[in-house]
Amino acid sequence: MRERAVLVLEDGTTYHGYAFGHRGKSVGEVVFNTAQTGYQEILTDPSYHGQIVVMTYPHQGNYGVNVFDMESNRPWVRGFVAREFSKYTAGPRAQQSLEEFMRDTGVIGLEGIDTRALVRKIREGGVMKGAIAHASHFGSPSYRFTEEDLAALREEARQWTDIDGRDMTPEVSTPLPYQFPTFKGQRRVVVMDFGIKHAQMRYMAELGFELIVVPGKTKPAQIMALEPHGLFVSNGPGDPSMPRYAHETLWKLMGLLPTFGICLGHQLLGLAAGGRTFKLKFGHRGANHPVKNLLTSKIEITSQNHGYAVDPDSLRDFKPTHINLNDGTLEGMAHLRYPVFSVQYHPEACPGPHDAIYLFHRFLEEVDAFNGLTGMPVEKARVGGLGV
Repeated sequence: MRERAVLVLEDGTTYHGYAFGHRGKSVGEVVFNTAQTGYQEILTDPSYHGQIVVMTYPHQGNYGVNVFDMESNRPWVRGFVAREFSKYTAGPRAQQSLEEFMRDTGVIGLEGIDTRALVRKIREGGVMKGAIAHASHFGSPSYRFTEEDLAALREEARQWTDIDGRDMTPEVSTPLPYQFPTFKGQRRVVVMDFGIKHAQMRYMAELGFELIVVPGKTKPAQIMALEPHGLFVSNGPGDPSMPRYAHETLWKLMGLLPTFGICLGHQLLGLAAGGRTFKLKFGHRGANHPVKNLLTSKIEITSQNHGYAVDPDSLRDFKPTHINLNDGTLEGMAHLRYPVFSVQYHPEACPGPHDAIYLFHRFLEEVDAFNGLTGMPVEKARVGGLGV
């Protein structure tokens, strides 16, 4: 007999399904992702901290899990939902099944619900909080949920602390500085870690950067004491308006170092320059979002994971460089005077296409030009076909 499970949203809407992964109960912000593959990268992306992720593609888990596709050292999602999780693993790179991975790492799953109806509800009503519970959490796998149980889960979802208004970056940032392994790095870059994905550091290491990763709360003087050639501002979870220490640090460093920001890093740079951010109705999460590069007029298919956006009308010192073709929101910007630029989407993909991988090479060019390093040898990148 399959163990019953349920998802209850804060408005009382209830979806009955079956348990998968680690058994128990979890509460978080319910969002959806439109990628067909890449579930392991999604599970281990720190930007999903605090969120229950619903996959729109109906079948997940068929190619298993392996150590090479980890985007951090652990999963961060509060729950994982799909129409159906594969009970079999056929991937040649697989080291364990998705269910084994979720059980071992404490990820609570739910399957067997109408994910189309759930996604439509989120699209129409916006993201909302929800609670996943397995029958065994209430006593036994055969337990049947009562109206009192569902009411209690709804109240628990309503009372859960909203992501809006929370600084969640200290929960995912490195507690201590460290050096990322590189191949004879000749250009030192300080990486401000607000919840960075491993792929971003892999690409920069392949280009020959020496990467010094520091906590997001590192002071400007501490960063400059490392004598870097450039600054990288990572992705991460939570409300970008809350880590005000980061706004102050980036404002003080603006123009002192070539700077590249991705996702939350993009939002933090906008706020540091006096701009504003706002929460999107249901966010952008997936591997197929079209973005127009305003500098080249080319269209990039991009990987995205964000629930907030920068208001372009609030920016004075930046010009827009990329826009989202679905809703017109700002996807990239560049400073009018300084070598500072950022994008809202994920050029490193993982999962997703590599249309925007050129941005890491652009960062290399900015670092070289600013520091007079033009002509220094560049490592041949091996990851993702990035040849420079």
